[in-house]
Amino acid sequence: MKIAVTYEDGMVFQHFGHTQQFKIYDVENGVIQREQVVDTQGSGHGALAGFLTEYGVDTLLCGGIGGGAQNALASAGIQLYGGISGDADGAVQAFLAGTLVYNPDVHCDHHDHEHGEGHSCGGHSGHGEGHSCGGNHDCHGDKSC
Repeated sequence: MKIAVTYEDGMVFQHFGHTQQFKIYDVENGVIQREQVVDTQGSGHGALAGFLTEYGVDTLLCGGIGGGAQNALASAGIQLYGGISGDADGAVQAFLAGTLVYNPDVHCDHHDHEHGEGHSCGGHSGHGEGHSCGGNHDCHGDKSC
């Protein structure tokens, strides 16, 4: 099994289509055998499903993700666990232990809404009134957005 996590500074990056790195874990018999951080080299949104396929990934853990990317991952046979936030290594350990908290209905389309009010597309309440996006959204670290 190969698990990829959208990755930034040790944490689960919150916007799949803008991730610049994945951390990929090779797992055998429930034990991590190898870990590597790979740069997406500018690939974005739909191209990222192909990028993950090239690395042999069969499972993705991420924060927010749009419908088009979800469809591309499904077509590639990659199992999606979205709406996750926090430490990337911890998320993989929780996944392997069967205790990962995720959102099976995660959907985040940052192109069709104004930033803020009533926005919900990730794993935890966050950084603005009525705004939940599993973390940084595409504020790129600005938690005041």
